[in-house]
Amino acid sequence: MEDLKNGWHKLLVIAVALATFGAISPNHVIWEHLLEDKGQAKAESENFTEAYEAVWTDPSEYWITDELVLENLYQSAEQQAHIKFGSRIGPVIGPDFDRQIFPKMQEVIQEQLTFLDSESLKRLAVSENPSGNYSEKIFHIFDEETGDDVIRFHVRTEKRPLEGYSFNFHYHTAEDGFQTHYTVGDIFWSKNTPPKWLS
Repeated sequence: MEDLKNGWHKLLVIAVALATFGAISPNHVIWEHLLEDKGQAKAESENFTEAYEAVWTDPSEYWITDELVLENLYQSAEQQAHIKFGSRIGPVIGPDFDRQIFPKMQEVIQEQLTFLDSESLKRLAVSENPSGNYSEKIFHIFDEETGDDVIRFHVRTEKRPLEGYSFNFHYHTAEDGFQTHYTVGDIFWSKNTPPKWLS
């Protein structure tokens, strides 16, 4: 019976130590109060002191993965795009954007950022306040520490003869000083002039 009691005690000590990430160690004062025989508690806890040591590890190292950083960038990017569309353009092109354009933007983001290490990736953010009127800026992905843009996503309103207006979604990269225009896709508007962004 005594062996069974000792076994349960050891299991309880180990479980509590693991569950509290070592904050309550086997030689913690709490064990003296839980056991009837204080001498037994001290003797058993002394046996465990050599077996382990509490080491603090920042849990964010495990929780903030590259995939989570990318997912947060995607969510912020999509939100900024819908803010830019406003209440007049958004209901018309929103479904096409979500289905055709945004998945391609996600691919571009992932492809362009694969060369970054985890620490550099964690410093990235999506700019807020997309431009209104007929300006192109949707959002930029930038390094929060340096303020430098990495990718710029824009949309241009184009008037095509005999067809009407469409929106050209494209991006620029820091690699060439944001000079090259890489098309993501187009969404047709109509023959009528579209309203201003953010309206």
